[in-house]
Amino acid sequence: MPRWTDLQEIPSGFGPSVVTLGNFDGVHRGHRALLGTVVREARARDARAVAVTFDPPPLAVLHPERAPVQIAGVEHRLDLMAGTGLDAILVLAFTHELAAMTPHEFVREVFVDALGATAVVLGTDSRFGVHNSGNIDTMREIGASDDFEVVELAAVGETTEGARNWSSTHVRALLGEGQVDLAADILGRPHRVTGEVVHGKRRGREMGFPTANLGGTVEGLIPTDGVYAGWLERFDLPVGDPERRLPAAISVGTNPTFDDVPVRVVEAHVLDRLDLDLYHEQVGVDFVERLRGNVRFESVDELLTQIGRDVDASRSILFG
Repeated sequence: MPRWTDLQEIPSGFGPSVVTLGNFDGVHRGHRALLGTVVREARARDARAVAVTFDPPPLAVLHPERAPVQIAGVEHRLDLMAGTGLDAILVLAFTHELAAMTPHEFVREVFVDALGATAVVLGTDSRFGVHNSGNIDTMREIGASDDFEVVELAAVGETTEGARNWSSTHVRALLGEGQVDLAADILGRPHRVTGEVVHGKRRGREMGFPTANLGGTVEGLIPTDGVYAGWLERFDLPVGDPERRLPAAISVGTNPTFDDVPVRVVEAHVLDRLDLDLYHEQVGVDFVERLRGNVRFESVDELLTQIGRDVDASRSILFG
């Protein structure tokens, strides 16, 4: 499936298409409902289903001091979007020049001229164009003059907490509280961060519980400090390989017992495995359930006892 990063990459005469626009941060169930509508509308019209998104997100350019960490890294986000059945994704670099385009300029250049839109699917609260001056009514006006239909999709969804819309803001708040299971209910899957496995202090291996430490740039929003049950996925192995997705007990934080880790670290111990060499592999860490907060133990023996309990609890959660 094509993933374009420039209008010049779009084949001449592309279209007809059904198009949508958004940041799709986290690609939660509400986003997938919108993208699913795009796909269905495209199939019904014998057209191509296309999503337009941005990297970096607009807020990171216009107001970086207010921009939150993205729930999912950009590649994970695009993979999740592609999984909805889209025929193409256009990833535009958000710049001050693009931000200065009027709603009419943006829609005509991108949706009409480049993508040959025959229909546009938007959520009720969508905004676009300079100063977010365009809305669903603006899109209808442009559609009337440029010969495309507008399909409006209202906010949808309830969570296990009751009648609350699926939203990236809600997911971010839940991850900040360590409630990864409730976040997963909105996302429709466990929350994931990704990164490269790097050498740490090897303290876990010395204690009999080796860990894969994520270093460098960790993509995705790291949940609050604590210990979690989850999974480690090895991207270098093919899908379907039994060694690709492995059960894990995951620690997030600065390791208060030893007090020598200056930054927050994500490290995953693969359950019942002492033989793995994961250094320099690209992996994903999926958070299923929080077991506890971080605690400073008075001795290594106390820490080892608790780690054993964490492993047992993780096994019970992941396998029932």
